[in-house]
Amino acid sequence: MHEIAIQNVNFSYGSQTVLEEINLTAQAGEFVCLLGPSGCGKSTLLRLLAGLGLPTSGCITLDGTPITGPGLDRGVVFQDYSLFPWMTTGQNVVLALNQAFPGKSKAEQAETAQAYLEMVGLTDVFHKLPGALSGGMRQRAAIARAFAINSPVLLMDEPFGALDAITRARLQDLLLQLWQHNSQERKTVFFVTHDVEEAILLANRVVVMGLNPGSVRGVFEVNIPRPRQRQDLYSNPAFTRLRDQLIRELNADVLQELDGGRTVQSAGEAI
Repeated sequence: MHEIAIQNVNFSYGSQTVLEEINLTAQAGEFVCLLGPSGCGKSTLLRLLAGLGLPTSGCITLDGTPITGPGLDRGVVFQDYSLFPWMTTGQNVVLALNQAFPGKSKAEQAETAQAYLEMVGLTDVFHKLPGALSGGMRQRAAIARAFAINSPVLLMDEPFGALDAITRARLQDLLLQLWQHNSQERKTVFFVTHDVEEAILLANRVVVMGLNPGSVRGVFEVNIPRPRQRQDLYSNPAFTRLRDQLIRELNADVLQELDGGRTVQSAGEAI
């Protein structure tokens, strides 16, 4: 099934509340984008989904079982690639495969790693160290590793945020191709971004998160048929309406924060 349920989740660092009353369910095979400004707790929520931290209160479950730590049922792609620099690109993928499929021979694991690297357009990098690759190539290697272990859930934390626009667009298309490759067993994806257009291009639903503390401001369905062609989106009235709606929702939160700051400043000046 691969359904994820987030129920009444709160998370705090000491006395600071980072997430407050998060309630959200992702159906099996759904692509969910977490959209919001920096500091709204998107990455923190993703870390909780990955089992790299535990909620202060509330519960996160995968198919009804509470998430209490990392597991091979969840693949994670971070913004900084997270490849071991002293291992070749192929060895990085094989290491993950060895953990996921310990019964496979080294030859089988190497063959699988090469196949997934080729799938993301990295034909000749198996024996190259990550330092010899460009940022886009390293991110493709990280995506290949995540798909190679075949986890039913994929968690991605702004994986394209540090890339140039052309590489970013290519990797967005690649991610959608890989996700749509097997329509019967699609991965459940949580994708963190602060880019409205990226969220609409990728997601089935967009979750807009607000600031101080992080909370869900709204959940928006993306009712635009797939496959979505980037060049056609901008002339699609449904895209324009949803983009404007999401921007308004994001701006409302930011303006509220600014108004709060002005109120505090005015009170200080009055004193």
